[in-house]
Amino acid sequence: MSRTDQRPARSPDIEVPARPARTPKRPGTRIVPTALLLLGAAYCVAPVLWVAIAATKGPDELFTTFSFWPSFNGGFSYNVSHLLGFRDGVFLRWALNSLLYAGVGAVLSVIVSTLAGYALAKYRFAGREVLFGTILAGVLVPQITLAVPQYLLISKLGLVNSYWAVLLPSIISPYGIYLSRIYASAVVSDDMLEAGRIDGAGEYRLAWSVGLPPMVPGMVTVLLLQFIAIWNNFLLPYIMISDDERFPMTVGLFSMLNQGASQPALYSLVITGVLLSILPLIALFLFLQRYWRLDLVSGGVKG
Repeated sequence: MSRTDQRPARSPDIEVPARPARTPKRPGTRIVPTALLLLGAAYCVAPVLWVAIAATKGPDELFTTFSFWPSFNGGFSYNVSHLLGFRDGVFLRWALNSLLYAGVGAVLSVIVSTLAGYALAKYRFAGREVLFGTILAGVLVPQITLAVPQYLLISKLGLVNSYWAVLLPSIISPYGIYLSRIYASAVVSDDMLEAGRIDGAGEYRLAWSVGLPPMVPGMVTVLLLQFIAIWNNFLLPYIMISDDERFPMTVGLFSMLNQGASQPALYSLVITGVLLSILPLIALFLFLQRYWRLDLVSGGVKG
């Protein structure tokens, strides 16, 4: 008798339990979430779409044609050329000022937030939790309530109506420090730091070689959020700056909008300026998102 014949026969009384049938989802359970998502997307996209369409219309078409129908009569080229030529090209100066405020402010904010978040996450010292609680409270305080105190402090330093009046308050970001601490606690390994200390590495060497590389995706996130916040900030430069040569685009376009009451042709130029001010943010988001994904993938592979 072969080995196969020695196997016990399967009892015919044993029944394999049948898999429970899936309950079909009701059509309403899919339609309602999809409709809500489409409604939310339309709410977010509609203003941007209106700005893009309105920028194609000249001054004589802006208020006389359907809002969501573009013009093909050369209105966009007219608006761009007149916007760039407005007051000898002051719009380009506003754009450079916005790039200076947002670029330098965001980079300095990332440096401060990363170092502060790393220290709060990986070092124990007296008053650490109190300090972090104070920073967390700063996240909850509306920025508009800090405008007057910031103005008084900058005024005491004699920096009102200067580039530093906008840059200095932008360096400290409570939310950036909070996000950096949470991210450092999650991705920086305590065992790797302890192994480095056993091997004789100093704290600066550990922070540079072990602590900061895993935090790059978090740093990119802070950079993106802070750049957008400074780029779109209106109240702080509006209070701090009185010389229109130092205006960012937000305050500069607002000043043009105020002149539109007496010069209605400026309305189409303001709308075109708003459209042009959005393009750098879209480009920056797409560029940083690419590096963000690469860093996340590389961090997962190394782990």
